[in-house]
Amino acid sequence: MTDHSTAEPPGTTECRQCQKLDLAEAVARGERDESRATDCRVLRRRHLAAEHGEREEPS
Repeated sequence: MTDHSTAEPPGTTECRQCQKLDLAEAVARGERDESRATDCRVLRRRHLAAEHGEREEPS
């Protein structure tokens, strides 16, 4: 199984949207829905870029 854990960027632990996306990814992984888990990671990266000024990294 692949480990998708990453270090949290500063300021994201209290961001409600980051928390929602993290929870949705955890639920999807728990249900073994890797497609939905991937979608959550993509949405979180986009959110980080738009709201927290993090650069999107190429896949």
